[in-house]
Amino acid sequence: MLDLDHVLLTRFNLPSDGVEGLIRAQDGWLRDRVALFELYCAPSVCNQTCQNFRWIVYFDPDSPEWLHGWASKYAPGRFTPIFRPSVSSHELIIDIKTLLDGDNPILITTNIDNDDALALDFVERVQAAAPSYTERTALYITHGLIKNGTDLYFRRDARNAFCSVAESWDSPSTCWCDWHNLLGKSMEVRQLAEGPGWLQVVHGRNVSNRVRGRLVSASEYMRLFPDLLDDVTPVSLRAQVIDTILSRPVRALKETGRAVVKRVAMRAFGKEGLSRAKIFWVSRYGHLNF
Repeated sequence: MLDLDHVLLTRFNLPSDGVEGLIRAQDGWLRDRVALFELYCAPSVCNQTCQNFRWIVYFDPDSPEWLHGWASKYAPGRFTPIFRPSVSSHELIIDIKTLLDGDNPILITTNIDNDDALALDFVERVQAAAPSYTERTALYITHGLIKNGTDLYFRRDARNAFCSVAESWDSPSTCWCDWHNLLGKSMEVRQLAEGPGWLQVVHGRNVSNRVRGRLVSASEYMRLFPDLLDDVTPVSLRAQVIDTILSRPVRALKETGRAVVKRVAMRAFGKEGLSRAKIFWVSRYGHLNF
Protein backbone atom coordinates (compact mmCIF):
# COMPACT_ATOMS: atom_id res chain seq x y z
CA MET A 1 0.00 0.00 0.00
CA LEU A 2 1.31 3.45 -0.93
CA ASP A 3 2.31 5.87 1.83
CA LEU A 4 -0.39 8.45 1.19
CA ASP A 5 -3.76 9.65 2.41
CA HIS A 6 -6.55 10.06 -0.12
CA VAL A 7 -9.96 11.61 0.38
CA LEU A 8 -12.76 12.15 -2.14
CA LEU A 9 -14.81 15.32 -1.71
CA THR A 10 -18.41 15.83 -2.82
CA ARG A 11 -20.67 18.84 -2.44
CA PHE A 12 -24.11 17.28 -2.30
CA ASN A 13 -26.24 20.36 -1.61
CA LEU A 14 -24.09 22.91 0.17
CA PRO A 15 -25.82 26.30 0.28
CA SER A 16 -24.64 28.54 -2.54
CA ASP A 17 -25.39 32.05 -3.75
CA GLY A 18 -24.19 31.15 -7.24
CA VAL A 19 -25.70 29.43 -10.23
CA GLU A 20 -25.77 26.08 -8.44
CA GLY A 21 -27.99 27.59 -5.76
CA LEU A 22 -30.61 28.48 -8.34
CA ILE A 23 -30.62 24.98 -9.76
CA ARG A 24 -30.89 23.42 -6.30
CA ALA A 25 -33.92 25.59 -5.56
CA GLN A 26 -35.92 23.92 -8.32
CA ASP A 27 -38.67 21.51 -7.25
CA GLY A 28 -37.54 17.93 -7.06
CA TRP A 29 -33.84 18.67 -7.40
CA LEU A 30 -32.86 16.86 -4.21
CA ARG A 31 -34.90 13.72 -4.86
CA ASP A 32 -33.61 13.51 -8.42
CA ARG A 33 -30.06 14.00 -7.19
CA VAL A 34 -30.40 11.25 -4.58
CA ALA A 35 -31.58 8.88 -7.31
CA LEU A 36 -28.62 9.75 -9.56
CA PHE A 37 -26.21 9.46 -6.63
CA GLU A 38 -27.46 5.97 -5.80
CA LEU A 39 -27.50 4.88 -9.44
CA TYR A 40 -24.13 6.23 -10.65
CA CYS A 41 -21.93 8.00 -8.13
CA ALA A 42 -21.98 5.81 -5.01
CA PRO A 43 -21.63 2.42 -6.78
CA SER A 44 -18.70 3.68 -8.84
CA VAL A 45 -16.87 4.89 -5.74
CA CYS A 46 -17.62 1.84 -3.61
CA ASN A 47 -16.45 -0.54 -6.36
CA GLN A 48 -12.98 0.98 -6.80
CA THR A 49 -10.16 -1.51 -7.32
CA CYS A 50 -8.15 0.42 -4.71
CA GLN A 51 -9.98 1.00 -1.43
CA ASN A 52 -7.22 3.04 0.22
CA PHE A 53 -9.26 6.24 0.47
CA ARG A 54 -12.04 7.95 2.42
CA TRP A 55 -15.02 9.92 1.14
CA ILE A 56 -16.58 13.07 2.60
CA VAL A 57 -19.98 14.21 1.34
CA TYR A 58 -21.17 17.65 2.42
CA PHE A 59 -24.81 18.49 3.03
CA ASP A 60 -26.76 21.62 3.93
CA PRO A 61 -27.79 21.38 7.63
CA ASP A 62 -31.11 22.99 6.64
CA SER A 63 -31.88 20.10 4.29
CA PRO A 64 -35.35 18.57 4.64
CA GLU A 65 -35.76 15.95 7.34
CA TRP A 66 -36.09 13.13 4.81
CA LEU A 67 -32.63 13.91 3.39
CA HIS A 68 -31.07 13.84 6.88
CA GLY A 69 -32.67 10.44 7.38
CA TRP A 70 -31.54 9.17 4.01
CA ALA A 71 -27.94 10.30 4.59
CA SER A 72 -27.70 8.68 8.02
CA LYS A 73 -29.12 5.42 6.68
CA TYR A 74 -27.26 5.28 3.35
CA ALA A 75 -23.83 6.60 4.42
CA PRO A 76 -22.47 3.84 6.72
CA GLY A 77 -19.83 1.82 4.91
CA ARG A 78 -19.88 4.26 1.97
CA PHE A 79 -19.04 7.82 3.00
CA THR A 80 -18.82 10.27 5.88
CA PRO A 81 -21.70 12.77 5.79
CA ILE A 82 -20.94 16.22 7.15
CA PHE A 83 -23.62 18.89 7.52
CA ARG A 84 -22.27 22.42 7.26
CA PRO A 85 -23.79 25.74 6.12
CA SER A 86 -20.49 26.39 4.29
CA VAL A 87 -17.03 24.88 4.04
CA SER A 88 -14.09 27.24 4.32
CA SER A 89 -10.56 26.14 3.46
CA HIS A 90 -9.77 25.94 7.17
CA GLU A 91 -12.88 23.89 7.95
CA LEU A 92 -12.16 21.54 5.08
CA ILE A 93 -8.68 20.77 6.38
CA ILE A 94 -10.05 20.21 9.89
CA ASP A 95 -12.63 17.77 8.53
CA ILE A 96 -9.98 15.89 6.56
CA LYS A 97 -7.60 15.73 9.51
CA THR A 98 -10.41 14.48 11.74
CA LEU A 99 -11.06 11.66 9.28
CA LEU A 100 -7.43 10.76 8.53
CA ASP A 101 -4.37 10.33 10.73
CA GLY A 102 -2.15 12.42 8.48
CA ASP A 103 0.82 10.17 9.24
CA ASN A 104 1.68 9.68 5.56
CA PRO A 105 3.82 12.18 3.62
CA ILE A 106 1.32 12.78 0.80
CA LEU A 107 -2.30 13.95 0.84
CA ILE A 108 -4.49 13.55 -2.23
CA THR A 109 -7.88 15.20 -2.53
CA THR A 110 -10.23 14.43 -5.41
CA ASN A 111 -13.45 16.15 -6.44
CA ILE A 112 -16.45 14.14 -7.62
CA ASP A 113 -19.87 15.62 -8.30
CA ASN A 114 -22.85 13.78 -6.87
CA ASP A 115 -24.39 12.90 -10.25
CA ASP A 116 -21.22 11.59 -11.93
CA ALA A 117 -19.18 8.39 -11.70
CA LEU A 118 -15.60 7.13 -11.62
CA ALA A 119 -14.05 4.35 -13.66
CA LEU A 120 -13.31 1.20 -11.67
CA ASP A 121 -9.57 2.01 -11.51
CA PHE A 122 -9.75 5.80 -11.10
CA VAL A 123 -8.37 5.89 -7.55
CA GLU A 124 -5.67 3.36 -8.40
CA ARG A 125 -4.47 5.42 -11.37
CA VAL A 126 -4.42 8.70 -9.46
CA GLN A 127 -2.51 7.22 -6.55
CA ALA A 128 0.02 5.57 -8.87
CA ALA A 129 0.80 8.98 -10.39
CA ALA A 130 1.07 10.91 -7.11
CA PRO A 131 4.25 9.55 -5.43
CA SER A 132 6.51 10.80 -8.22
CA TYR A 133 5.66 14.42 -7.40
CA THR A 134 6.91 16.15 -4.27
CA GLU A 135 5.56 19.59 -5.21
CA ARG A 136 1.85 20.38 -5.06
CA THR A 137 0.44 18.95 -8.30
CA ALA A 138 -2.97 18.89 -9.93
CA LEU A 139 -3.73 15.51 -11.50
CA TYR A 140 -6.26 15.08 -14.30
CA ILE A 141 -7.30 11.86 -16.01
CA THR A 142 -7.99 13.59 -19.30
CA HIS A 143 -10.28 11.08 -21.02
CA GLY A 144 -13.80 10.22 -19.98
CA LEU A 145 -17.31 9.41 -21.12
CA ILE A 146 -20.50 11.43 -21.32
CA LYS A 147 -23.82 9.59 -21.09
CA ASN A 148 -26.88 11.29 -22.55
CA GLY A 149 -29.91 9.05 -22.23
CA THR A 150 -29.04 5.89 -24.15
CA ASP A 151 -26.16 7.50 -26.09
CA LEU A 152 -22.51 7.49 -25.06
CA TYR A 153 -19.72 9.87 -26.07
CA PHE A 154 -15.95 9.69 -25.62
CA ARG A 155 -14.38 13.01 -24.62
CA ARG A 156 -10.99 14.49 -23.86
CA ASP A 157 -11.06 17.27 -21.27
CA ALA A 158 -7.61 18.37 -20.12
CA ARG A 159 -8.86 20.31 -17.05
CA ASN A 160 -12.01 18.44 -16.08
CA ALA A 161 -14.05 18.51 -12.87
CA PHE A 162 -12.68 15.14 -11.70
CA CYS A 163 -9.56 16.91 -10.53
CA SER A 164 -7.14 15.70 -7.87
CA VAL A 165 -4.41 17.52 -5.98
CA ALA A 166 -1.40 15.66 -4.57
CA GLU A 167 0.62 17.60 -2.00
CA SER A 168 2.41 17.52 1.31
CA TRP A 169 0.41 17.59 4.53
CA ASP A 170 2.23 20.86 5.31
CA SER A 171 -0.33 23.62 4.64
CA PRO A 172 -2.43 21.68 2.13
CA SER A 173 -4.66 23.62 -0.25
CA THR A 174 -6.78 20.69 -1.63
CA CYS A 175 -8.56 20.32 -4.97
CA TRP A 176 -11.18 22.84 -3.82
CA CYS A 177 -8.74 25.75 -3.61
CA ASP A 178 -9.90 27.06 -7.01
CA TRP A 179 -12.12 26.23 -9.97
CA HIS A 180 -11.08 22.86 -11.40
CA ASN A 181 -9.91 24.43 -14.67
CA LEU A 182 -7.81 27.07 -12.89
CA LEU A 183 -5.71 24.88 -10.59
CA GLY A 184 -2.77 25.19 -12.97
CA LYS A 185 -2.41 28.87 -12.05
CA SER A 186 -1.13 27.98 -8.58
CA MET A 187 0.50 24.55 -8.99
CA GLU A 188 2.06 22.09 -11.37
CA VAL A 189 -0.24 20.03 -13.57
CA ARG A 190 0.06 16.42 -14.67
CA GLN A 191 -2.31 14.98 -17.23
CA LEU A 192 -2.91 11.24 -17.26
CA ALA A 193 -3.84 10.46 -20.87
CA GLU A 194 -5.01 6.89 -20.50
CA GLY A 195 -8.37 5.15 -20.96
CA PRO A 196 -11.55 6.90 -19.79
CA GLY A 197 -11.47 7.54 -16.06
CA TRP A 198 -14.82 9.20 -15.46
CA LEU A 199 -18.44 9.35 -16.54
CA GLN A 200 -20.54 12.50 -16.70
CA VAL A 201 -24.30 12.05 -16.86
CA VAL A 202 -26.33 14.58 -18.83
CA HIS A 203 -29.83 14.96 -17.47
CA GLY A 204 -32.59 17.55 -17.12
CA ARG A 205 -31.17 19.22 -14.02
CA ASN A 206 -27.50 19.60 -15.02
CA VAL A 207 -25.91 22.95 -14.25
CA SER A 208 -23.47 22.87 -17.16
CA ASN A 209 -22.83 19.30 -18.36
CA ARG A 210 -23.80 18.75 -21.98
CA VAL A 211 -23.07 16.42 -24.87
CA ARG A 212 -19.48 16.70 -26.08
CA GLY A 213 -17.05 14.35 -27.77
CA ARG A 214 -17.65 11.57 -30.29
CA LEU A 215 -20.39 8.95 -30.32
CA VAL A 216 -19.08 5.52 -29.28
CA SER A 217 -20.24 2.02 -28.46
CA ALA A 218 -20.41 1.07 -24.80
CA SER A 219 -19.04 -2.45 -25.27
CA GLU A 220 -15.36 -1.62 -24.83
CA TYR A 221 -16.00 0.42 -21.68
CA MET A 222 -18.31 -1.93 -19.77
CA ARG A 223 -15.43 -3.31 -17.71
CA LEU A 224 -14.47 0.13 -16.42
CA PHE A 225 -18.05 1.11 -15.59
CA PRO A 226 -19.83 -2.10 -14.56
CA ASP A 227 -23.65 -1.88 -14.57
CA LEU A 228 -23.59 1.84 -15.45
CA LEU A 229 -23.74 1.52 -19.25
CA ASP A 230 -26.20 -1.35 -19.59
CA ASP A 231 -28.92 0.83 -21.11
CA VAL A 232 -26.69 2.40 -23.78
CA THR A 233 -27.98 1.73 -27.29
CA PRO A 234 -25.67 -0.16 -29.67
CA VAL A 235 -24.18 2.25 -32.20
CA SER A 236 -24.47 1.51 -35.89
CA LEU A 237 -21.82 2.51 -38.41
CA ARG A 238 -24.36 4.86 -40.01
CA ALA A 239 -24.96 6.64 -36.69
CA GLN A 240 -21.22 7.07 -36.13
CA VAL A 241 -20.73 8.48 -39.63
CA ILE A 242 -23.59 10.96 -39.18
CA ASP A 243 -22.17 11.98 -35.82
CA THR A 244 -18.67 12.45 -37.27
CA ILE A 245 -19.77 14.40 -40.34
CA LEU A 246 -22.67 16.45 -39.00
CA SER A 247 -23.39 16.38 -35.27
CA ARG A 248 -19.86 16.48 -33.87
CA PRO A 249 -18.70 19.52 -35.93
CA VAL A 250 -21.82 21.42 -34.81
CA ARG A 251 -21.14 20.58 -31.16
CA ALA A 252 -17.49 21.62 -31.58
CA LEU A 253 -18.52 24.94 -33.11
CA LYS A 254 -20.89 25.64 -30.22
CA GLU A 255 -18.16 24.74 -27.72
CA THR A 256 -15.75 27.13 -29.43
CA GLY A 257 -18.33 29.91 -29.15
CA ARG A 258 -18.95 29.18 -25.48
CA ALA A 259 -15.22 29.12 -24.78
CA VAL A 260 -14.77 32.54 -26.42
CA VAL A 261 -17.63 34.01 -24.40
CA LYS A 262 -16.20 32.61 -21.16
CA ARG A 263 -12.68 33.89 -21.90
CA VAL A 264 -13.98 37.36 -22.69
CA ALA A 265 -16.11 37.39 -19.53
CA MET A 266 -13.20 36.21 -17.38
CA ARG A 267 -10.83 38.84 -18.77
CA ALA A 268 -13.38 41.63 -18.49
CA PHE A 269 -15.08 40.79 -15.19
CA GLY A 270 -13.11 38.01 -13.53
CA LYS A 271 -14.56 34.94 -11.79
CA GLU A 272 -17.24 36.93 -9.97
CA GLY A 273 -18.44 38.56 -13.17
CA LEU A 274 -18.67 35.20 -14.92
CA SER A 275 -20.60 33.78 -11.97
CA ARG A 276 -23.07 36.67 -12.10
CA ALA A 277 -23.59 36.08 -15.82
CA LYS A 278 -24.34 32.41 -15.15
CA ILE A 279 -26.80 33.34 -12.42
CA PHE A 280 -28.63 35.70 -14.78
CA TRP A 281 -28.82 33.07 -17.51
CA VAL A 282 -30.10 30.29 -15.24
CA SER A 283 -32.64 32.57 -13.56
CA ARG A 284 -33.99 33.52 -16.98
CA TYR A 285 -33.81 30.23 -18.89
CA GLY A 286 -33.62 27.57 -16.14
CA HIS A 287 -30.43 25.96 -17.46
CA LEU A 288 -26.91 26.89 -18.47
CA ASN A 289 -25.77 26.93 -22.09
CA PHE A 290 -22.35 28.55 -21.76
